[in-house]
Amino acid sequence: MALHFVTAEASAAAVGDTVTLTGAEAKHAAVVRRVRVGEQITLGDGSGVWLSGAASLVEATRVDVQITSRTDVERPSPQLVLVQALAKGDRDELAVQASCELGVDEIVPWQAARSVSRWEGAKAAKGRERWATIVREAAKQAHRAWIPTVSEVQSTAQLAQRASTQRMLLLEPSATIRLTELELDGRDIVLVVGPEGGISGDELERLEAAGAERVVLGDAVLRTSTAGPAAIAVLSAALGRW
Repeated sequence: MALHFVTAEASAAAVGDTVTLTGAEAKHAAVVRRVRVGEQITLGDGSGVWLSGAASLVEATRVDVQITSRTDVERPSPQLVLVQALAKGDRDELAVQASCELGVDEIVPWQAARSVSRWEGAKAAKGRERWATIVREAAKQAHRAWIPTVSEVQSTAQLAQRASTQRMLLLEPSATIRLTELELDGRDIVLVVGPEGGISGDELERLEAAGAERVVLGDAVLRTSTAGPAAIAVLSAALGRW
């Protein structure tokens, strides 16, 4: 499979054009992945544009690609959204990375009541930037035409507002309805995963009152780093993406 790179220049490119990779992306192509002149590669803009071409110039700070084909990929519908509670260590980042590879379309950091990690002030912007970097690299690895968005950190009150307009599923071990049994109705799906200590009783009640539904994956209780990706995989299959 051809190596894949992302550049904003891909948006306006047409067959016959030359697209130039610069900066970190050029270094990654030339130095890390060792692209050679004549090698077939793919390019995207992260917003549906998909280009194929051959490297015509390879330098440490610049890689030129002669475009041979262009496809405009439609945004997936319905959208799969992961609300991932902040967790200690790198468990939330592991969930973000795997979910991106498996097909999530948007990731929402959640400051849950039981989150040990706290995103406040400048830390919130830094954390979101970190997650966005993870998502970009995971999307490139998975050869995704659309790079998932990473929203600003949300409170439970903000999630409740979202639950009133979108279909929100709370991944909760105490639920009686399995995710595999759920009927999908074409609406966007918002999956909510709690932190290590789980979603608190008050949060469950508040979100359910706003319209959210409790669902369970199976008999095993999964870690916060595993639950979201597992649910995304189940839904990707159910929606015919796989």
